[in-house]
Amino acid sequence: MPVVRDLRVLLHLRDFRRLLTVRLLSQGADGVYQVALAAHVVFSPEKQTSPAAIASAMAVLLLPYSLLGPLTGVLLDRWRRRQVLLHGNLLRAVLAVGTALLVLATAPDALFYVSALSVTAVNRFVLAGLSASLPHVVDDQERLVTANALSPTAGTLAATAGGGVAFAVRLAAPGGTASDTLVVLVGAVLYLCAGAAALRIPADLLGPGALVTTVSLRTALVTTVRGLTAGLRHLAHRRPAGRVLAAMTLMRFCYGALTVTLLMLCRYAWTDSDAAGLALLGLAVSVSGAGFFAAAVITPWATGRFGRVGWIVVCAAAAAVLEPALGLPFAPVPMLIAAFVLGLVTQGAKISTDTVVQATVDDAFRGRVFSLYDVLFNVAFVGAAGVAALMLPHDGRSVGLVVTVAVLYAVTAVALTTGGPVSRETAPAERPTSEDGVRFT
Repeated sequence: MPVVRDLRVLLHLRDFRRLLTVRLLSQGADGVYQVALAAHVVFSPEKQTSPAAIASAMAVLLLPYSLLGPLTGVLLDRWRRRQVLLHGNLLRAVLAVGTALLVLATAPDALFYVSALSVTAVNRFVLAGLSASLPHVVDDQERLVTANALSPTAGTLAATAGGGVAFAVRLAAPGGTASDTLVVLVGAVLYLCAGAAALRIPADLLGPGALVTTVSLRTALVTTVRGLTAGLRHLAHRRPAGRVLAAMTLMRFCYGALTVTLLMLCRYAWTDSDAAGLALLGLAVSVSGAGFFAAAVITPWATGRFGRVGWIVVCAAAAAVLEPALGLPFAPVPMLIAAFVLGLVTQGAKISTDTVVQATVDDAFRGRVFSLYDVLFNVAFVGAAGVAALMLPHDGRSVGLVVTVAVLYAVTAVALTTGGPVSRETAPAERPTSEDGVRFT
């Protein structure tokens, strides 16, 4: 299998292995921490969770990505990235311990959310640092493409595995706040391990170069805002990229709405106890993670068969048909099948979207367009949680929401099909510089 062969080649690169280890530990800790938050907000016996509470938790988890994402590149071009990975993970370990203490002390929800927001805000810098560091540990451009495909997928699987560890720890531990506290502390230990793993990487290996730090921070931030505006204008002239970004935003919205639905069903409709509901949610997360892995395996073949945009159309159309067929019974087994299908089609569409954007956007604007992509991706998920909060009843059974999501998937497929053919995308041969001479990541 080509994916296995490419991974074997990359794993022979010592510094790539070390950076991948940091990613796996860091994102594994993210999975533990996110499940700990979800369990505390949704499955604590003393809480009567509502869709609005879930929407608030998702906003805490994801809005830092949207607000800080476009600005992280500026700071990552001024700080040694190895130090960002080291200090970022150590700081998150300390903050996670603070979260555990707040849970144990049954502190007000506002303090709990502030602590969680701090952890996820630092996470934005760590993930961006991992991506920006990758070219420094891969020895040629062809392998870099493979590394860009495999590393994020491995990170996603690590986060899923971390979530599984969190579910297992919580179910095995005593009930109540003690189990939530223990899970958060497990995440803190993994963050500490990620920081220790970063120490194995030479301090200057991951960049940035000395010339990048010559401008002042204020100038760099102002330039970034102007650059994002220029990136948006550039995207308006790259119709294929604009189309797939719009499609991916809609599909992410649908996935977010169904995630909140599944949480409420696990909490109130399908089980009589918090422990059973949490176990069922853990199974659904694992099944969805299997769908993400299947997408990584299938998508290279599927894009060769249907084309990049064609594969997104297939994913959206399949979801439009299967989502209501599996979701409207509001039964556990069909919904678990739906979780696998939606994991597959969402990740498959995202892989194709990433490739189309990389291939059709000029190199000088690529970083800024991906920053905008990051904002759209996460705001769509948070927005979906807000809409679901308005539409869902307490037990999560909403025919209207399921039908609305199916219509949105269908609209996405039809819009991409009728939007005109997309020519074979190729990256520009030249490597232009931005009009202001500042590099963006």
